[in-house]
Amino acid sequence: MTPVTVGIAIPVPEPYGGDLRKMRAAFGDPMAQTVPSHVTLIPPLQYDRQELDGVYAALERASVSIPPFPMRLRGTGTFRPVSPVVFIAVSQGISYTEMLAKTVRRALDAPEPDFPFHPHVTIAHNLDDASLDRAYDELSSFECQFSVDEFALYHHDDAAGWVPQHTFALGPS
Repeated sequence: MTPVTVGIAIPVPEPYGGDLRKMRAAFGDPMAQTVPSHVTLIPPLQYDRQELDGVYAALERASVSIPPFPMRLRGTGTFRPVSPVVFIAVSQGISYTEMLAKTVRRALDAPEPDFPFHPHVTIAHNLDDASLDRAYDELSSFECQFSVDEFALYHHDDAAGWVPQHTFALGPS
């Protein structure tokens, strides 16, 4: 049986998510076509299809333990020289996002990440230095605020990229 690759993330709502995706494409990042704007909670994981009901149930249980919270995205940051990434920084909601990521990781018994968890929205990845610099400079004054009241599970499709499958409401129902 072919495994399913899943991603778990906080989607950036419209119009901000679409705007950031258009900007990512304008910087020349081909991943803008296949990666919706998001804050990753845990790196991609693989499951057999028959395990997905258990994954969904674990995520439902995890979602009720964290209440909805405000998130503000503001300004740019980079992981260079370690990784060729420019991102929009999470400036409000960091602690809640960290708690949610830890809760989801525990619920799925997922491995600890390779790098320390740093909530962000990638806007340029694996591009030349000039393009990364342009993304960093042009979005340095970007700012938006929204309420995080859910997170999403995505499936990876080789042609379509990351496709949302289900959302999980935060807080008790």
